[in-house]
Amino acid sequence: MSELRSRLALAHRRAVLTAGGSLVALASMTGVAGAASHQPAAAAAKAGAGPKRATASQTAAALRDLWVDHIFWVRNVSVAALDKNDAALKAAEAAAVANAQGLAGSIEPFYGAPAKDGFFKLLAGHYGAVKAYVVATVAGDAAGQTKATDDLTANADAIADFLSKANPNLPKDAVKGMLVAHGGHHIRQTQQLKAQDYAGEAQTWQEMKAHVYQIADATANAVAKQFPDKFG
Repeated sequence: MSELRSRLALAHRRAVLTAGGSLVALASMTGVAGAASHQPAAAAAKAGAGPKRATASQTAAALRDLWVDHIFWVRNVSVAALDKNDAALKAAEAAAVANAQGLAGSIEPFYGAPAKDGFFKLLAGHYGAVKAYVVATVAGDAAGQTKATDDLTANADAIADFLSKANPNLPKDAVKGMLVAHGGHHIRQTQQLKAQDYAGEAQTWQEMKAHVYQIADATANAVAKQFPDKFG
């Protein structure tokens, strides 16, 4: 188990370093200067009269909410599984699936219903790999942890391939780097929760949140660049 943890920790550090460079490259391509504050769409609508098209900032704010819900509910799945609380696990899992449907639905206005369905399957694969890692961690199953980690990496490649083909402003290598680092956060968080390292997990949460903000911002700006006629 200690050898597996060392391997996973090294993989996570490498993924974060890779993703850092990927985020810089992707930011320069899509016009993202960093994780800036965004005005919610409802507040923006009240600021002026008449119908307005969404801005990239408003879209990013909506995507930030969806991504934060993702890490919130997946964390709840981990906590419930570790606590062996079946009722809490069932509720958290239902919310995590509903969130994946919301994330998939966010691309439908741009790429259509078939793309939404395809993206949902990929997001379900991401969640399934994370849950498998949690289940293996609860059971102390090192082989299961390794397989789940491999599945997470393969899924990151599949999602990156899907998004890069849909939008040329989302280069596959950059997107994969971000998603591998995101999966590494899930893994580290699960390990810290199992070890009851709550101070460490609190730090990981902050890193996870900042990272998914960057994913949301880069995605919104890439879509706005591809579909300028849909944005104000």
